[in-house]
Amino acid sequence: MPRVRANGLELEYDTFGDPANPPLVLVMGLGAQMITWETGFCELLASHGFHVVRFDNRDVGLSSYLDELGVPEVAAVASGQVAAPYLLADLADDAVGLFDALGFAKAHVVGASMGGMIVQQLAIDHPERLLSVTSIMSTTGDPSVGRPSPAALAALTRQPAATREESIEQSVAAYRMTGSPGYPATDESLREKAARGYDRALHPEGTFRQMAAVLASGDRTERLRDVRLPFAVVHGDADPLVNVSGGKATAAAVPDAELVLLPGMGHDLPEPLWPEIVETIVRTTARA
Repeated sequence: MPRVRANGLELEYDTFGDPANPPLVLVMGLGAQMITWETGFCELLASHGFHVVRFDNRDVGLSSYLDELGVPEVAAVASGQVAAPYLLADLADDAVGLFDALGFAKAHVVGASMGGMIVQQLAIDHPERLLSVTSIMSTTGDPSVGRPSPAALAALTRQPAATREESIEQSVAAYRMTGSPGYPATDESLREKAARGYDRALHPEGTFRQMAAVLASGDRTERLRDVRLPFAVVHGDADPLVNVSGGKATAAAVPDAELVLLPGMGHDLPEPLWPEIVETIVRTTARA
């Protein structure tokens, strides 16, 4: 896959569809590689007339790791005793660097989970570079909304496994904890997905730095009130990792945002819901 130099980092990316079409950039979540945007989902978006780009955020996948910054104590960052190595604003700047490297004056953006937080930050910091925003299964940074269930939080903050097989089983257990109860995946498909991610790249230290960025970046609610872009919020009503209150709060903060609540959807992108999610994205881009 290709790689660009952006914001002082190397970012791994790939594309779908005709480069002459309007660019649509997909931003993934905490510790999640770009392949979490499934190929079929990207191809479905591209079939609607977009040049689709997915990429690895800093500190994950095949993009640059910032190990020289150390691994922060997440609890100390949350309490304000220790500064985070970087913030969501820096991750948003990475995306703008990607735009520059690929020659995009403006782009549609879609973010999932932490990626939703990043595209919200993009709308705050770089609105002139965006055509539309879709925030999926995300939240505003207000600690009173979008809170995870205790079990989902435990799955998120578990210690890294020691072996490939342990890592795969750990990932399957996490998927089971946070996935969509209305659209359960098979154990075989979950193991295949976990193995693919493990074999491509595993970097848990980067996940902790990304987590620190989320915790240290604060509440975006008031700044979201100034966003004047076509904006949609998609959230599952059964999300245990980012409670649906986070999505509702995001839509309430952004003027004229569309809120789409999907019954039975948890903290993943189940294939049966791809058409409805893509339809929402297409509808939002049409408002640009």
